[in-house]
Amino acid sequence: MTSSDRLLDLIQTTPEIDLLLRSSFGFDIHRKHNGDGLRLASGASLEAIAGESAGGVYFLCSEQNGRRPVVFASSEGEGGLLADDLADALEIIIGLEWRDCLSFSGGGDVEVIQISAQHLERSRDKYNPDIDNEAARVATALSLRIVPVTDLVIRLQAAASKTEPAYVVTDDDGQALDPPFGEHVEPRHGGWR
Repeated sequence: MTSSDRLLDLIQTTPEIDLLLRSSFGFDIHRKHNGDGLRLASGASLEAIAGESAGGVYFLCSEQNGRRPVVFASSEGEGGLLADDLADALEIIIGLEWRDCLSFSGGGDVEVIQISAQHLERSRDKYNPDIDNEAARVATALSLRIVPVTDLVIRLQAAASKTEPAYVVTDDDGQALDPPFGEHVEPRHGGWR
């Protein structure tokens, strides 16, 4: 059993953690049906392991050096590498508004992502004041670390930067999904509030 299999099994057999991941962090192991037909540009298949409410899907790639990298494909047609293994991916998922950080990354600039992460963390805390406690409960149950946001941003940017060429996601027709980095530095209407 790989470490990814062990983590997924633990999530499945711990209803409270399954619910927290689904409701607070957008990682739903029961919603993985949207990934049909997606694969890596190399032709390698992807194993759908979870989805999120907007239709995006998390995938495990084939094992490499004892680890199974995690790729995410959004319903908006973006995709790429999230982390080198599931434990790293889950630490990013519970510690960072990672999708919005990538959307407002100025094309992948780590300093822009750091600024976005700070704004998004304040917003996340405002809308869910218990989010840090929920992240801690998930981390404890799954033997994950609570990593500072600045470190998570560095990890996320480094992983997403490795999307090309090995982790480019393609659709049924062989068309590559858009890269994970958005060009904007902040939301268009009103900026960060």
